[in-house]
Amino acid sequence: MPIQILEPTVAAQIAAGEVVERPASIARELIENALDSGARRITVEARGGGMAELRVQDDGSGIGANEVELAFARHATSKLSSADDLWSITTLGFRGEALPSIASVSQVVCITRAAGEELGTELRIAGGEIQARSPIGAPVGTSVSIRNLFYNTPVRREFMRSEGSESAAVIATLTQYALAYPEVRFSLLLDGRTVVQTNGNGDLRAVLIELYGLEIARQLLPVELAQGERQARVAVHGLVSPPGVTRSSRSALHLFINRRVVAPRGALAAVVEEAYHTLLLKGRHPFVILNISVDSAAVDVNIHPMKSEVKFRDAPRVLSLLGRAVRDALLASGVPLWEANSGPENELQRRFELRRYEWEQQSGSTGATGVAGFDLNSLNQQEESSTALGEWPTETHSQAAEPWVDSNSSGFAQLRILGQAAHSYIIADSPNGIILVDQHAA
Repeated sequence: MPIQILEPTVAAQIAAGEVVERPASIARELIENALDSGARRITVEARGGGMAELRVQDDGSGIGANEVELAFARHATSKLSSADDLWSITTLGFRGEALPSIASVSQVVCITRAAGEELGTELRIAGGEIQARSPIGAPVGTSVSIRNLFYNTPVRREFMRSEGSESAAVIATLTQYALAYPEVRFSLLLDGRTVVQTNGNGDLRAVLIELYGLEIARQLLPVELAQGERQARVAVHGLVSPPGVTRSSRSALHLFINRRVVAPRGALAAVVEEAYHTLLLKGRHPFVILNISVDSAAVDVNIHPMKSEVKFRDAPRVLSLLGRAVRDALLASGVPLWEANSGPENELQRRFELRRYEWEQQSGSTGATGVAGFDLNSLNQQEESSTALGEWPTETHSQAAEPWVDSNSSGFAQLRILGQAAHSYIIADSPNGIILVDQHAA
């Protein structure tokens, strides 16, 4: 096949593949545009998981009547003027590809009005082609409605997941920006039902209460650490969970660079979780909302097609400060920290102390308290008690068999009873570590 220039529509659809992965990716691009326009109120509405319709409305600065069509042209942006600007990006969007890419694979209705203009403008686009333009009465701001996503690329549509999965992805996207911008009021409606609504008062814990509930919001620990001055300044602030508040995945690991959402993977996520070293059980992940502030010239945000990763000019310094900020927050809260590689017996003790800390945090200081500060009434009801014990090394049970369980009762005299778990196991301290005694077998 000879080399040829692609048709504009084909090139646009290929470009859309990098920007428009699913309805949630459209929501992300439109929310970023709204935030860049100075919006203080953003409403997202989705029908059919966002495949039938996805609408994002804001009260930002709007688009001037003479620029509406230009906003949907390839590589058109108001956020860059020269190549030098790429090395100091302060906005969330800057490539000028989002709107034309979205419009090439959907039917778009954009209604916008800039401050100072008496009337707004309605622009209708289908498959990248302008269908109609007309003046319309509208408030200052922009409303972009995306309908029938991938209607002209049915193969792409076949790769979409169920409505429930796509709706969950839209919720996750809005959650990220609501946490990054607590001063903005976010609303999310799915098929006409309000599922998320923040008050936009700037209080991060208030956003957490709306998104995750009161219990999570009041348990998280504050993080605040800064280093350097002016262009060399690096700051970390936000909230992290104590060891007792965890998830089975990284879905609650919310990381932001200058309030830009980044994927919870790679070095940043690894450093955060390493700060919890020896505190989390295997397969558990912390609950984290952290923003890293650096000079815009010290970070390259243009290294990933989906803008979900960044590159720091001085990565070791940033990562070091990040890890120290989380560790300091845990220490300040009184969480007991242990050193790594302390041997199997100390590891057993560490795991026991971790579980005791979690139980104490969950049960509080009231109730029937046993030897070591256990709330035995609460302990017997803990769902995780037996599973946590089951996750301990199997050597625990063999240690209980020798030399403590034998015909000579003198070995038992050295045990110090700490408490009981699941009405079945006596937890005791011994010279060799923590001992679990199956009281029924004993």
